[in-house]
Amino acid sequence: MKKVKTEDAVGLALCHDITEVRDGFKGRAFKRGHIVTAEDIPHLLDLGKKHLYIWEENAGEIHEEDAALRLAALAPMENAAYSGPSEGKMTLTALEDGFFRVNRPLLNAVNSLGDITIVTLPDHYPVTKGMKLAGERIIPLVCPEAVIEQAEDMVRRADRPLMELVPYRQSVPVGIVVTGSEVYAGRIRDKFEPVVREKVAPYHADVLGCIFCDDYLDMLETAIEKWLIRGAEVIIMTGGMSVDPDDLTVTAIRRSGAEIITQGVPAQPGNMFTVAYHGGTTILGVPGAAIHAKTTMLDVVLPQVFAGIRFTYDELRGMGAGGLCQSCPECRYPNCTFGKY
Repeated sequence: MKKVKTEDAVGLALCHDITEVRDGFKGRAFKRGHIVTAEDIPHLLDLGKKHLYIWEENAGEIHEEDAALRLAALAPMENAAYSGPSEGKMTLTALEDGFFRVNRPLLNAVNSLGDITIVTLPDHYPVTKGMKLAGERIIPLVCPEAVIEQAEDMVRRADRPLMELVPYRQSVPVGIVVTGSEVYAGRIRDKFEPVVREKVAPYHADVLGCIFCDDYLDMLETAIEKWLIRGAEVIIMTGGMSVDPDDLTVTAIRRSGAEIITQGVPAQPGNMFTVAYHGGTTILGVPGAAIHAKTTMLDVVLPQVFAGIRFTYDELRGMGAGGLCQSCPECRYPNCTFGKY
């Protein structure tokens, strides 16, 4: 683009919208691309425009609206939709519930190019239909087209998408196992099963039932095997999750043939949380804090489980920064720091 005196702009195309404010009105007086006429000059001068920015073709530059469209094309999604450009920005909105993932190293690299800003929700974020996921724009009115081309090349060569919304799987069969002699004998009322049913309800899970076990390894192993035979894709267990000698749940998970990814995570509440896999089945060992705490590691883990994404050891061990719940009087999870890793 180039800057010219307003009186010399007749016959040239405006590079951007020009806003007018008068008598309580604020709106667009001249649209980007408008060809300036002699009749426009007094109006433009009344708006304080002594100079205008005029578009130059083949100058190696790209306008903010065209750049925003190109940036949106870096992350196409079937289950989310872009709107815009509006004021030079494209906005991405979820069309369904799901688990939002961001390729943070790639995002940082693209944003480090200088003129580009792509802002998103945090990585590992559970979203509902209608939520804003991202906004994309350049900072100046125009930027070198080579900058956009460089971003496009980065994304094209990346090993995974810039961002994606992974939809939740529907009707996932879930088996529950509650361990404890006091519950098994009926000495106290179980409070864990209702909590689990409430936690998995938003994902439309198919809860197969709940098995109550005494503190015996054979009984625990049999319960796990029963749910595996029934086709459970998620088994959620509680009781016997600490490191005391008579806490046997993790031992039973290991003896079932499952691969334990981690026993314990750097997060509170939920330090003793266990994640394991038995083939395609996810087995979760949930500490008792899930019964009385509004939000625990169970809430952080479930969205990824129902999105069908498997955890790695490094990922689970990287939860320390963001792993401390503030136990707010009014819980606002997930709109808080907990579980943002």
